[in-house]
Amino acid sequence: MTNEQIIALIQREVVPAVGCTEPAAVALCTAYAKEALGCRPERVDVSLSANMLKNAMGVGIPGTGMTGLPIAIALGALIGKSAYQLEVLKDVCPEAVADANAWLAGDRISIGLTTSSDEVLYIEVNCRAEGRSSKAVIARDHTRLVYLEGPCSPTVDRRAELGSQEAEAAENDLTLRRVFEFATTAPLADLEFINESRRLNEAAAEEALKGNYGHELGKTLSRPLGKGIMGDSIFSHIISATSCACDARMAGAMIPVMSNSGSGNQGIAATLPVVVFARENHNTEEELTRALVLSHLTAIYIKQSLGRLSCLCGCVVASTGSSCGMTYLMGGGYEQVSYSVKNMIANLAGMVCDGAKPSCALKVSSGVSTAVLSAMLAVQNHSVSSVEGLIEEDVDRCIHNLTRLGSVGMQETDKMVLEIMTHKKNRADE
Repeated sequence: MTNEQIIALIQREVVPAVGCTEPAAVALCTAYAKEALGCRPERVDVSLSANMLKNAMGVGIPGTGMTGLPIAIALGALIGKSAYQLEVLKDVCPEAVADANAWLAGDRISIGLTTSSDEVLYIEVNCRAEGRSSKAVIARDHTRLVYLEGPCSPTVDRRAELGSQEAEAAENDLTLRRVFEFATTAPLADLEFINESRRLNEAAAEEALKGNYGHELGKTLSRPLGKGIMGDSIFSHIISATSCACDARMAGAMIPVMSNSGSGNQGIAATLPVVVFARENHNTEEELTRALVLSHLTAIYIKQSLGRLSCLCGCVVASTGSSCGMTYLMGGGYEQVSYSVKNMIANLAGMVCDGAKPSCALKVSSGVSTAVLSAMLAVQNHSVSSVEGLIEEDVDRCIHNLTRLGSVGMQETDKMVLEIMTHKKNRADE
């Protein structure tokens, strides 16, 4: 890939998002359908892939104090603007929430699993009102509108363009060496845009300290109890800042974060460990910028073959990126960066995603703490060897071993996770 193609790829994949990207994507699709309908919907029917449903069930919706899809769909139908993309709900206010709750009281929505697509990320929204109807479909990516029809919109049909996910990933033709080469040699002026991820995600971490969000993991680590147990070190500061941003986001704080590959938590985990380490290690601004590019682009590269949603927790991918970034900031070259990737895969390959929710902060903290350990070993030229588990001599083959495990090998695990999540209430009633 040329430098220009890589920059365009990063700019597509590293974008602002308000709230968890799965309910945001459902709200976005609803906004598209509402706009195509041309009036306030009386009825909204939503069909989702299993992974979309799993990731949207237990997460806070920004500005509402509520959890889950119904309020996200209602707000998308009433005040959502498709032009905002993953910030579709940024106009939420108390009056809009009250209106949405009143609208929901009329039993106006249905949510079910799709039977019309095998895409892992699939959203179909049908709106009806005044004898009219509209339909919008988002598939493969959180913002990829592939179908739209309605009385107030020209018909859009890009479903035939989807093709295979493997073919799309192959088109980008990245390797870890190319990722490292680009991050460390591209003209600095071409990379400055990545620093917006630093600004947004640091602001999210600071917001968490002003309130009581989620399980307050980040805040707990910054208190005397946390410092007494974990110490007042670079290591504890990395975990605290990253967990803080995740706490606030998963609890529904009305703040934007910079996402990576369709996930805000991935964007947070790819950004904040690098930012905190660079600040406390007294790295230069140029070194920080290049480390952020290395971190984000590594995560993008891994996600290309893993897919947007899988049973493998996204913090494994993003934390692998931040481990690469920190290895570079510690003075490591390409060989040491490849060691950090191998160390990460050897440790975290089995971490399961059981949906987006406040406790994601715990998984993020596990990922970034391992990222620090992996980087420390890597710069001392310690790497898990090719006779151990999933690791091979070729680091790119290691990455594809990880993504095959997550996208193919864990499919049955994914089904079991969803079955457990959707039947918990029934078992409790028994």
